[in-house]
Amino acid sequence: MTQRRLRLLLAEGSPGETAGALHELYAGSDPGLDLTAVSTIATLLPTIKVVEPEVILLDLRLNLREPLDAVHLVHRTAPGVPLIVIADPAEKAQAIRSLAEGAMDYVLKGQIDAHTLERVLRTALEHNTLKGLTDLLRDQVSGLYTRDGFLTVGARRHEEAMRGGSPLVLICVLFENLQALREALGPGTAHRALSDVAGLLTGCCRRSDVVGRLGEARFASLGVDAVAPSAQVMRSRLEQHLAVHNQTRSPWGPIGLRTSIGSWTAPDAGTFAEFLDGIESRLRLDVAEMKS
Repeated sequence: MTQRRLRLLLAEGSPGETAGALHELYAGSDPGLDLTAVSTIATLLPTIKVVEPEVILLDLRLNLREPLDAVHLVHRTAPGVPLIVIADPAEKAQAIRSLAEGAMDYVLKGQIDAHTLERVLRTALEHNTLKGLTDLLRDQVSGLYTRDGFLTVGARRHEEAMRGGSPLVLICVLFENLQALREALGPGTAHRALSDVAGLLTGCCRRSDVVGRLGEARFASLGVDAVAPSAQVMRSRLEQHLAVHNQTRSPWGPIGLRTSIGSWTAPDAGTFAEFLDGIESRLRLDVAEMKS
């Protein structure tokens, strides 16, 4: 599966079904597995910093009172490390909800074998590669994902939403008076205004959301997870932040933003690129109608 030893951190209670399947998967392989196993949440958290794992597997039964809190805590401690949840079949609903708390995937006890683990670990390693790639796909002016980066990360979020049955909410944004600012006050002011718009968008989002600069004056924000707000709530939140910014923090006059919004649910067909194109098309149509 990989050309170097995989650093994997496993938090699992007895009888250690996952550990056994992992050893079976990597038995005799070269270079093999670097597995660290712990049996409590209290031990897991400090071990993350010591081991620096590439993947974390977490047994929900280690925190019987609030299992999803444990998922959230582990994800907050290591947000860049793929987290795979292990759950009893009776806890499948909680396992699915864990995807909204930061887990990337889940496996059910009694169904954990070498083949299943190979699948989920391959996905996790692809995620790590994807993260390294998308960090290169950032716009130098705004610090946000470029169009290619947004499409790459958005497609991954779309796949996760299909697996977890979670909705997606997308808002596309046009910075209407960017060119006017550039002509009146120069490119330096335009760059600072673009950074302000990027800050407005990220300030309206949660950590799990994805924000990108799709073109010279176009942006997009993708809201993800099972408790995602409605599209109209996202738009209203942005409008409120923009109003405050224009009143108190914009030294070059008001920033004008035009938005187009839409939602996606698991029964909907099509790719993420098609979803994005549909919402962008509405924005282009609105602008064309305004000019006509």
